[in-house]
Amino acid sequence: MAMDPERLPARDKIVAGAADMISRRGLSATSIREMAKHAKAPLGSTYHYFPEGKQQLASEAVRYTGEWVARSLRKELEAGPAAGLRAFLDLWRKIIVDSDFHAGCPVLAVAIEEPQDDEIPPALTAAAEVFEQWEALLANSLQAHGAESEQAVQLATLVVAAVEGTVAMCRARRSTEPLDRTAEQLQALIAAATAK
Repeated sequence: MAMDPERLPARDKIVAGAADMISRRGLSATSIREMAKHAKAPLGSTYHYFPEGKQQLASEAVRYTGEWVARSLRKELEAGPAAGLRAFLDLWRKIIVDSDFHAGCPVLAVAIEEPQDDEIPPALTAAAEVFEQWEALLANSLQAHGAESEQAVQLATLVVAAVEGTVAMCRARRSTEPLDRTAEQLQALIAAATAK
């Protein structure tokens, strides 16, 4: 993702590399060997840090992305939900533009994967937790700035769903126009919900 992987400890470097690889190719199309290679880490080190294999590494990559986004949201939401929305949109805009529309959100990539069996894979559980974390941060800010409780929760879900879906549309169209349109409508909804 956007952090400089060269400055991270070895384990975190592998996790950041896996997040970037999943954001570009999805989980099924990415092997643990490819994730290690992408992170410029020995395969043995990868298995040392992630003895449970690909699902463990993917779960960590999802959580890493989740916390990276949450840190940005927490900081910007101090100025209010409109600022948080702008930061959320700007973060994804930078990722898709800087990657020439090759990268999206690894959390979404994991969430849309079809499980191999009837059991819920750990990476999918991690994705659900990350989405809930982002929604909670937004909902709390909306409530703190005047939105009614249920409206805040619903609007937070709408923001996360709209932005995640719009990132996928931008990649498909190779344009940020869908993000611009979504931004305008979400900003209007937040302004209306927080008007006193």
